[in-house]
Amino acid sequence: MSKKILFIGGSVNQTSMMHQISLKMEDCDCYFSPYYGDGYIDFFAKRGVLDFSILGGKFKKSTEDYIKTHQLKMDYKGEKNDYDLVFTGSDLIIPKNIRDKKVILVQEGMTDPENLMFHLVKHLGLPRWMASTSVTGLSDLYDILCVASEGYRDLFIRKGVKPEKIVVTGIPNFDNLIQYMNNDFPLKYFVLAATSDSRETFKYENRKKFILDCVQIANGKQLIFKLHPNENFDKATKEIEKYAPGALIYTSGDINEMIANCDILITKYSSVSYVGLCLGKEVHSYFDLEELKKLNPIQNNGTSAERIAKVALQLLEQPKSLPINNNEFQNISETVNV
Repeated sequence: MSKKILFIGGSVNQTSMMHQISLKMEDCDCYFSPYYGDGYIDFFAKRGVLDFSILGGKFKKSTEDYIKTHQLKMDYKGEKNDYDLVFTGSDLIIPKNIRDKKVILVQEGMTDPENLMFHLVKHLGLPRWMASTSVTGLSDLYDILCVASEGYRDLFIRKGVKPEKIVVTGIPNFDNLIQYMNNDFPLKYFVLAATSDSRETFKYENRKKFILDCVQIANGKQLIFKLHPNENFDKATKEIEKYAPGALIYTSGDINEMIANCDILITKYSSVSYVGLCLGKEVHSYFDLEELKKLNPIQNNGTSAERIAKVALQLLEQPKSLPINNNEFQNISETVNV
């Protein structure tokens, strides 16, 4: 009988990563679910209170649309089957119905900076979701954490993640960035500013300052703003038109292709910084660039999904009562031909 696997999505980025991994899980019966919680989290999600997050709103709809478009099998909240293994792109919430399962956590991308809330959550035991992705991995409610690079392995260990649970596999969507150099985006040699959804997720942002900083960095070159898909487009557009007249504004399109064609990339705390660094662009970020270079996801010609799947298939064969042998799983992930 084939093993049943549940893939929990979230953003389209997370869901597409899960899809890629599932394609490498040979002879397994794979199901997909949007991100979900239980208890009071589920109560508020059902009433639209959490529509700003991956628990509802645009994110949930995008995940559902992705699952339908790619004709994947849906099992919302994993209620249809008794699963042998669960994949998730976030451990900020680990639903009760998967806590007795084998779980693989896959790093989605860049993690948020360690601010005051990070320390309050870590040291006072507050709910992890209050500190967003800065506390990724700190639940310890998984068997393996697949990470983007050795740099991230070191970062997660410093934060408090158990070293024996971390396997460096690379992560889908960030492991073959050179492919975006061949694209159909019509413009070149411009300055690209990637905005965030900080305000929509109740974080502080001085958008006026960010726009003016972008204008200064552009220094007369064509400036393009690519808006985050979760943003209030009307509000963001009016602000850009006011403080950066003449700038072009895109609300859709592949930002990776835009980065491939730009000269300068400007971000705040976005994973697209890695795209710019890998493609040799001048990058401006609120993170330290030398630190980002250490964290940069490994480029393995797009084999991360296969590496993760190999680790998963080995985990499926291992009794849950046995301790994880990190070296064994790391060696398995490295057997993929690059």
